[in-house]
Amino acid sequence: MRRSKLEVVLKALRNRLATANLAVGDRLPPERALAQELSCSRETLRQALGVLEDENELWRHVGQGTFLGPRPVAAPRTETLRLRVTSADQLIRARLLIEPAIAAEAARRATPADMEKLRDCVAAGRRGVDRFVCQQADDEFHRMIADAARNPILSSVLDFLSDARRRSPWQTLWDRTYRRVGIEEFRTVHSDQHAELVSSIERHEPDRAEAAMRDHLTAIVAMLTGK
Repeated sequence: MRRSKLEVVLKALRNRLATANLAVGDRLPPERALAQELSCSRETLRQALGVLEDENELWRHVGQGTFLGPRPVAAPRTETLRLRVTSADQLIRARLLIEPAIAAEAARRATPADMEKLRDCVAAGRRGVDRFVCQQADDEFHRMIADAARNPILSSVLDFLSDARRRSPWQTLWDRTYRRVGIEEFRTVHSDQHAELVSSIERHEPDRAEAAMRDHLTAIVAMLTGK
């Protein structure tokens, strides 16, 4: 029986940790580096890390990284608790406040390499074959914009919001919406909005990029609410 991508990555990650020169409490390499090393998406890597975290093999702290070994008794759990109680409305309001500003900063600081990655993300979204692939492409696209802003704090904020999207009522609403509108909505309208954002960032137009992100998120709200 063919193994799933998660199973393959999980096995590779276990081997990586078993042979790495790491002690309990040491920080693992950044997610981007690990994903490249294991030839997987950051979404799949996060799922594998989640399995190991459930097994008490490692623990994660939003904004600080992933650490080998069981979670220390005194390790903060505030982030997880907050993510569990975040409502869909709270999350979209936070995104509307934060992500347009991040898009504007990306327009100021993006490099040609960043633009190539963003264009690849848009192309991946247009090729999406199912709801999971489309959501993965969307998640990676928004993270790439934060990375293009060249500020690790902003990247950490986007990681936090991404985690919140998966753990809050947002995910339930998102899944229900995709079943209603179908993936064609993402491959066309949604991806067209992503392409407009990329165009604004590539032309280094912060105001336009900020407006494009706000329009994009507003369109998502309309899709989620059916208005």
